[in-house]
Amino acid sequence: MLQGGRGNLHPFHAPIVKGMSSLPGLSSLFVLLSCLSFLVFFIPGRHRKYAAIAGWAFIILFLYAEIPYYLSQNNLMYPAFAILSIPFFYVTARRLLRKDPAVLRLSLAAAVAFLIYAPFGYYPPLGNWLIGVVTGQVLWLLQAVGAPAAVLDWNLIGRNGFRIEIILACTGIQSMAIMLGVAAGVPTTLRQKLVAFLLVVPTIYVLNLLRNVFVILAYTDQWFPFLPEIASNGEYGYESFFWAHNILAEGGALIALVIVAYGLFTLIPQLAVWASALVTIYREDLTRAARAGTGSAR
Repeated sequence: MLQGGRGNLHPFHAPIVKGMSSLPGLSSLFVLLSCLSFLVFFIPGRHRKYAAIAGWAFIILFLYAEIPYYLSQNNLMYPAFAILSIPFFYVTARRLLRKDPAVLRLSLAAAVAFLIYAPFGYYPPLGNWLIGVVTGQVLWLLQAVGAPAAVLDWNLIGRNGFRIEIILACTGIQSMAIMLGVAAGVPTTLRQKLVAFLLVVPTIYVLNLLRNVFVILAYTDQWFPFLPEIASNGEYGYESFFWAHNILAEGGALIALVIVAYGLFTLIPQLAVWASALVTIYREDLTRAARAGTGSAR
């Protein structure tokens, strides 16, 4: 996650215990530096490849700074991403130094994603406005399905003695920015841009609302109080939050993003060609590096 909190939904139960990253200030700094690096990437010049490398490097540093927090929440997906980011960065930096067109386009996609995200992540009035809108709509959906809840604060929902904080990551803005960035990775017509926006933004926004409702219901009604030896973090009732949010909701979100990406590839065939080129590049470079490492070990 990028800013405004940690995770998608924060579970609270009396006594209130709020999960925090061990390096919140440093994490935010890495995100800001990555954002600035990718914005510099937009400026024409010989420096662009170095700006892109810096942008990717700060993203990876952010992932590693967040590992203690995610482990404290029994969330293994993001630590796994951090481990996998090292070989990804090796190939990316290597190809950027060579000005590889496909990897330059990948960096352009990241830069566009940051450009979309930045106003919400770094201008609190706008980010808080979006959080407030999502909070109100989640409350409405809960009431619509017969699950009475109350807004305890502008971004805090209470139900059955539990309290859940809606943060910026709960709004889906990161996923929308990433997918719109992907759509911007290749040249498109105005019509393709418009249809891509209509495919990405409403779909992800609605699915994200439903995901929030599912997690809140599962947590506040304690649907999944299973295997506390692996799902508990010491907070009362956290097991249901773990299974609903860290496993089912995040897994469902990944599947949804794959489906949206497939829709984009169908709408913009050039994206499929570009994605295929990237897969070939990373597979070949990593295979070559692995063989070289094996040979030197011998």
